[in-house]
Amino acid sequence: MADMDKAIATQVANIEKKTGKSLAQLTAAIQKSGKTKHGEIRSWLIETYGIGHGDANTLTHTALESDGASAAKASGATADDVLADIYSGKKEHLRPIHEKLMKAIAKFGEHEIAPKKGYVSLRRKKQFAMLGPKTNDRFELGLNLKDDIKDTRVKPVPPGGMCQYIVPLTSADEIDDKLIAHVKRAYDAAG
Repeated sequence: MADMDKAIATQVANIEKKTGKSLAQLTAAIQKSGKTKHGEIRSWLIETYGIGHGDANTLTHTALESDGASAAKASGATADDVLADIYSGKKEHLRPIHEKLMKAIAKFGEHEIAPKKGYVSLRRKKQFAMLGPKTNDRFELGLNLKDDIKDTRVKPVPPGGMCQYIVPLTSADEIDDKLIAHVKRAYDAAG
């Protein structure tokens, strides 16, 4: 988790440079905005400070200490506990998809794994993928890759989102070498 803390600290430092405001000033501005919901705050930060979706999302989580890691730390839970919570109940059957992807991604090399409240973010210098249950019956792999992906399973996402592509999955059997190659390209591009 030290690597993840370092990555977030670097991202926050970059946000401070972009906005000309310290984290304390940005947190105070969020509190004064009257916005209370995560999405409202994120949108307000984008509009007010002209930062991107990912930066606004991280800043919102950092200011509110609402990301999975912060929430886990505050409650004394571990990152593994957060992951277990993500795949609990009706979403438990989706965990094999997560495990198969993570086993393949582990072979790529070093990267940071950051469990959030409902998904897991994977980062190098920047986020290259997000994965987790989208609904009780569908898992979603998000990819950050500027390249055009020629694969009918891979769906482009409108600009402004946290990823450029999503891949809906319902079974670990859908994960093949071609899909892993897409993830590897995203990994390489984030490095």
